Amino acid sequence: MITAGDETRVVERVAKQLFVGGQWRDAASRATFAVEDPSTTETLCEIADAATGDAFAALDVAARTQGEWASTAPRERAEILRRAYELLMERRDDLALLMTLEMGKPVPDAKGEVAYAADFLRWFSEEAVRIEGGFSLAPSGQARFLIMRQPVGPAMLITPWNFPMAMGTRKIGPAIAAGCTMVLKPAQQTPLSALALAGILREAGLPDGVLSVLPTSDAGGVTEPLLRDGRIRKVSFTGSTGVGRALLEQSAPQVLRTSMELGGNAPFLVFDDADLDAAVEGAVQAKMRNIGEACTAANRFYVQSGVAAEFARRLGERMGEMVVARGTEEASQVGPLIDADARRKVQHLVDDAVQRGARVLVGGNPSGGPGYFYQPTVLTDVPQESELSSTEIFGPVAPIIPFGAESEALAASNDTEYGLVSYVYTTDLSRAFRVCEALETGMVGLNQGVVSNPAAPFGGVKHSGIGREGGRVGIDEYLETKYVGIGGV
Repeated sequence: MITAGDETRVVERVAKQLFVGGQWRDAASRATFAVEDPSTTETLCEIADAATGDAFAALDVAARTQGEWASTAPRERAEILRRAYELLMERRDDLALLMTLEMGKPVPDAKGEVAYAADFLRWFSEEAVRIEGGFSLAPSGQARFLIMRQPVGPAMLITPWNFPMAMGTRKIGPAIAAGCTMVLKPAQQTPLSALALAGILREAGLPDGVLSVLPTSDAGGVTEPLLRDGRIRKVSFTGSTGVGRALLEQSAPQVLRTSMELGGNAPFLVFDDADLDAAVEGAVQAKMRNIGEACTAANRFYVQSGVAAEFARRLGERMGEMVVARGTEEASQVGPLIDADARRKVQHLVDDAVQRGARVLVGGNPSGGPGYFYQPTVLTDVPQESELSSTEIFGPVAPIIPFGAESEALAASNDTEYGLVSYVYTTDLSRAFRVCEALETGMVGLNQGVVSNPAAPFGGVKHSGIGREGGRVGIDEYLETKYVGIGGV
C-alpha cells in the first residue's frame, strides 16, 4: 500500500537542480517552475528552470568532453550501462512511484516502463562492444578499403512526457554505447524521472560532462540556440510531428544528423477470420497502454462487418469495466491525462464524432475528481470524415469503423500523413503477408497489441519520423562511417 509518506519520500530524494558537467546546480537566473500531479492538480515540487545561458554551459562541457569520451574503451562504456541497468531494476518501485506522481499512469504500468527503460541500457551495453567496421580489397586489386565507425559527436536529446524514463534510456543508451556526449532536455511536465536517471548514471560511473540534463519551461530558448551553434552534431527527438518539423528546420543550417520519432495515427484491423478473443485483448493493450497517451496507441479500429458488432460489444465491456482512479491506488487501471488541454482535446474529438453520427457505446465524458481523468470510451458507427479518423487522439477513446473488403480497409488505413505502426488480426497466413506488406507504416503488430521492444527497430515512415531507435540499427544513429582508401599495398 502506497502512503502519503512514500510519495513525499520519493519526490524529496530527487535532485531539483540542473545536471551540468556531472554536478547539480541552480539555474543561472535562480528561476524555477512547478511540477504538477495530474491526478490532483497539486504541485509536487519546484524544479530549476534552465535558460539559454545554462544550455550553452552544458554544450561547452559536452564539446570539451567529447574527444576523451570517444576514446573510452567500449567495454568500459558497456559496464557503465550494465551497472545503470542493475540500479534501475533495484530501484524499480521508487522510480515507478515517482513516474506515477508526475505523469499519472498507474503504478503497475510505471513499473513496466522502468523495466522497459532498463532494458535499453542492458541492450546497448551489449551493442557497445559490437561496433564493427570493415576491410576489403578494391575491385581493381590496386587498393584496400578500411571502414571505420566513429561517434557522431555531441548530441541533443529531446524527450516527451508520456514515457519519461524509457524515452530517455532509448536515446541515452546508444549515445553512451557509441561514445557521444549528450545534452538532454526532458519534457516540462515530467522532469523528475530524467533527473533521477541522471543521478543513477552518475552513480553507475558515467564520467562528468558526458551527460547534462536541462529541465526548462522554455524549450525553444534552450534547444534552438544549441542546434544552430555548430558544436551539436546530432539531434534525437520524440514528440509531435509539428515540433519535429520545426526542429528539422533549425537543424538544416548546420546539416545535423537527425532522428525523429513523431506522431502516429495507428489503424487496428480486425478481419472476419480473426481470433476475436485475442483481437479484443490486443485492442485493449494497443489502445489503453499508457492511458492511450502513446504514439503507438491504436487510433482507428477498422473491423470487418461480419464481426464488427460482436467486437464492439466485447471491447465495450472490457473498457467499461476498467477502474479510473489515481495511479497510486491499488485498483487503478486508468490514470489521468497529462493536463487540462489534453482532456479538452479528447472531449472535442468525441463530440465531433457524435455530432457526425457516431454512437457512444461506453464512456464519452470526463470522470469526476480534481485530476484530468477521462472515461474509457468506445464509439461505434464512426464516420470516416470525423476528426477522430485523421487526428492522433492521445486518450482512452476507441472509434470503431466497419469495413467490407480487404482493399477498403487498406485504403482507409493508408489514408493518413502518418505511418508509425499498424495492428492486424487475422488467422489467414496469405492475408497476413499481403496486408503487412501493403500497410504504409514502419512497424506492424501481427496478432499482437504491443510492438515496442528494445531489441527491435522502432520508428515510422511518412510524417511519423526519420530513423530508428532500438535493435541492431539503433546505435547506427550515433555513429559516422569513415572510409580510408589504402594504396600501395
